[in-house]
Amino acid sequence: MTKTKFGWRRLPVVVVLVALAAGAIAYSSIAQSATAAQQPAAGLSEALHDVLQSYLDEHRAKDHMSTVALRVTYPDRRPATAVSVSTGQPVPDDALWQIGSNTKAFTSVLLLQLEAEGRLSVRDKLGKWLPQYPAWRDVTITQLLSMTSRIPDYAQQDAFGEVIVGDPTTVFTPKRLVSFVSGLPLGPAGYNYSNTNYILAQLIIERVTHDSYDSQLHRRILGPLRMHDTCLPPACPGNTTRRMPPGYSGVSALPMWLGKPVPALALSWAQGAGGLVGSLPDLTTWAKALYGGRLLPPAQQRELQSLVSVTTGKPIPTVTPQDPVGFGLGVAQRIDSATGRPVWAYRGETFGFQVLHTYVPETGLIITLAVNSTADQDTLTGLADTVHKTLDTSRPYGTN
Repeated sequence: MTKTKFGWRRLPVVVVLVALAAGAIAYSSIAQSATAAQQPAAGLSEALHDVLQSYLDEHRAKDHMSTVALRVTYPDRRPATAVSVSTGQPVPDDALWQIGSNTKAFTSVLLLQLEAEGRLSVRDKLGKWLPQYPAWRDVTITQLLSMTSRIPDYAQQDAFGEVIVGDPTTVFTPKRLVSFVSGLPLGPAGYNYSNTNYILAQLIIERVTHDSYDSQLHRRILGPLRMHDTCLPPACPGNTTRRMPPGYSGVSALPMWLGKPVPALALSWAQGAGGLVGSLPDLTTWAKALYGGRLLPPAQQRELQSLVSVTTGKPIPTVTPQDPVGFGLGVAQRIDSATGRPVWAYRGETFGFQVLHTYVPETGLIITLAVNSTADQDTLTGLADTVHKTLDTSRPYGTN
């Protein structure tokens, strides 16, 4: 996108992780969770604390960041390790965060569950379910979810930027979000990340079920998994904002927001593409169920994890050092720099938060990270790899 009179080139909305980076240097405090007394050996917690502190010290000034939180969940029955560092008060393990594009996998699972029930097929075309968008009538649900639809991203349009920068608390409907791109030509063939795809997916869920997206989330996912800390604004408990650290923008292309707290629950601009708020324990529960096959029958699980290369847009069986990032149906796989092997991972980003989860298929290890800042570059992926390397070299408390 070319630079506009508002001084921004690309809005820092929910995007798939791609970059790799490293951690840095140190102050803070280990967050005490309800299971703190059962944490693994203090040596590992201290090592992880140092990793987070190093990262915070390197990035806090430039990215206007004040808090980094980590939760590590092991494949066996050992209690999880929860560590946070902060320039102020410690952040508890059950703090809430805008989880951004981690939301996309929830949307995909809802559609795949509906397919398993025979109520739709992911090979259905938009013309069947959303005939009000005739220009996209031949786009399939699979193409929406795999980012190969060629439909432009509303979040990268100048008109959307003018609205959201003018009033970050603007309440959007899905129809209005789609309207920012409904008259635009399709993009080039291949992989093209677009939040519009997931707003359309949300509309299909509502059309098929004759129910709201939020209601379906609670009935099919949040309720059964007991994810009581996860909600879709505005339908969040009254104490939600108090449980969230303030989120800040560190994006230089948005000078009007630099170092300023973003509205905690003004997420109608993201909805089924990135609007959920949740805790790291809930995100861990989600990742374990998502990749462990608890939410979908085998056929739909294979569809969920079928990859296209983000470079070529063509199907790939797995990522490789030559083709290191693949996108499934709302999930992503990359090469872990700590091990050189594939991991499932996703970084969700909003205007003031980044939240990342990593699932290691070989071991079942889950790493979740959150920071209260968005930034010009993705450095959280590199931090996740540094955490993984620290765990891998800290046996018997590593991944084994």
